Amino acid sequence: MTSVWRPSAEEVERAEVTRFIRWLAAERGVELDGYRELWQWSIDDLDGFWRAAWDYFEVIADGEPGVVLAGREMPGAEWFPGTRVNYAEHVFRGHADGDLAILATSELRELERLTWGELRAEVARVAAGLRGLGVEEGDRVVAYMPNIAEAIVAFLATASLGAVWSSASPDFGADSVADRFAQIEPKVLIGVDGYRYGGKDFERLDTVARLREQMPSVQHTVLLSYLGAEGELPDSVAWEDLGSGAGAAVLSFNRVPFSAPLWVLYSSGTTGLPKAIVQSQGGILLEHLKSLRLHFDLRPGDRFFWFTTTGWMMWNIVVAGLLTEAPVVLFDGNPGYPDLGRLWDLAEEAGVTVFGTSAAFVSASIKAGVVPGEGRDLSALRALGSTGSPLAPEGFDWLYQQLDEGIWLFSTSGGTDVCSSFLGGVPTLPVYRGELQAPTLGAAVAAFDPEGKPVVGEVGELVLTEPLPSMPIYFWNDDDGSRYREAYFEMYPGVWRHGDWLEMTERGTGVIHGRSDSTINRGGIRIGTAEIYRALDSVAEVVDALVVDLPREGTDGWIALFVVLGDGAELDEELTKRMARAVRGRCSPRHVPDAAFAIAEVPRTLSGKVIEVPVKRILMGGDPGKVVSKGSLANPASLEVFSEFARRFASE
Repeated sequence: MTSVWRPSAEEVERAEVTRFIRWLAAERGVELDGYRELWQWSIDDLDGFWRAAWDYFEVIADGEPGVVLAGREMPGAEWFPGTRVNYAEHVFRGHADGDLAILATSELRELERLTWGELRAEVARVAAGLRGLGVEEGDRVVAYMPNIAEAIVAFLATASLGAVWSSASPDFGADSVADRFAQIEPKVLIGVDGYRYGGKDFERLDTVARLREQMPSVQHTVLLSYLGAEGELPDSVAWEDLGSGAGAAVLSFNRVPFSAPLWVLYSSGTTGLPKAIVQSQGGILLEHLKSLRLHFDLRPGDRFFWFTTTGWMMWNIVVAGLLTEAPVVLFDGNPGYPDLGRLWDLAEEAGVTVFGTSAAFVSASIKAGVVPGEGRDLSALRALGSTGSPLAPEGFDWLYQQLDEGIWLFSTSGGTDVCSSFLGGVPTLPVYRGELQAPTLGAAVAAFDPEGKPVVGEVGELVLTEPLPSMPIYFWNDDDGSRYREAYFEMYPGVWRHGDWLEMTERGTGVIHGRSDSTINRGGIRIGTAEIYRALDSVAEVVDALVVDLPREGTDGWIALFVVLGDGAELDEELTKRMARAVRGRCSPRHVPDAAFAIAEVPRTLSGKVIEVPVKRILMGGDPGKVVSKGSLANPASLEVFSEFARRFASE
């Protein structure tokens, strides 16, 4: 296959990964010829690679990193024992007060600019305010906030104290947010009075009040007046008053053990509550330094944008851009309002050089006839990234037709579970349409067949055969580690199985073929099927349900809902709308099913478990006799209807 982009000699020379290879030769005596050899060394010698990364990125710490990895077993690997670090401290080092840190805009605000001096002062003020509210090392601070500068300020203030952060987007319903936040028993809740999306205002005062009621651990509530909604939230602290009595606060950093928790993200559980994933200060710090500098190749003079909300791990990646010399660009609102040219307008206005989006946005732009460069100066743009779902080959074609053919287009695939990429961009390698350039450094990626053997040129389960520093240190309220082991290590003991279908090519590139589990993935934000089912509990006509997320070209996944209805009920337009409202209200608008179908019964195992993954594979064309043993089913005849649906879907 012919590549669609190749880096010039000058671009290879400028890439930081090239400087890193030369540094390894000079400082470690490790001679490597290009990225492929570098990656192989990075997984063969984990200790050597991650210690080199520590030194190359000049990590600030208390304690000497005498031991890099105390055991390589998964789960249970312990990184850099005896050292103490602080993520926020690394964000603020080396920046002059007058340099630009953040550019932010939304449907409520014009483009604003925040310098490093202003950011430092705001973080110091909010940190002092949180300290005054009794927040200490290990306490949890949760935020129900949109993607605005105040959210980054609140996170950095929390991290500076050694406290633990967690965030959710205000388009999520109260119950769905409480299902996440309540697990970690937060001390402080930060919320907004509302937001604007697609030109419509959504008030959230009542939702914040409800969240507070559902989380008895919350001792203090901080409210940011973002929408300017009428009304009050009793017993709350105004954002602008937080830390106001501290005078000119000085920002300080509490260094905590390398493995101390930094934040809690949420992946989906197919049963029960969403998994509360805890990642460490040091593990995330090292992984993000590696990712943003060596893979995203952010440089002085860059401006880094990725469309995201605070409920998706890509928000955390945007924040990690502050670990480099590139300002970050934030947007809160509907990317399609007033039309799909909105983000391209922002790219011009903010001078974006590295632009991040999703496959669904690219597909929607193609269908809408968007011409990014028409009437816009996008000459600053040098790189474009895509994630959230696989970018189709046609998406590569369109982007190179519409934009400068010299732009580096990279697709990435990773997960909330590690808050990073397993495969992604490499600025010194060629780009092939529909493919991810390479596994990322330190990520021992492979595709496994059902017997646990690596395969090349065919689809297998995406696995990691060696630990990664940003892997969860634990799940919250999982004292014996059973949920953690079940989530990643049940299929291949001692090997991380992620839940994606991966094909590794002979060239060393990768192709993602969608999820291999039952997770619902929309725009990279994953929720469990159990959350959909809980939302449908409020719809009296629905007796039972099964939901699957199917890969469809040009989408972030196509959600099909199959329902068993009570006597006399019909799946008409009115019932379909009520089911959609239930999911929208409890979960979020992005998780509303694309289509609903009535069936006679839901396939279940002898123990009563819904078999979502086998049904998904049947709907994608799999042989029912091979994807599940009928002897394990309580109602094997129930599978027949899904073969009929598979034929129907294939013809659409």
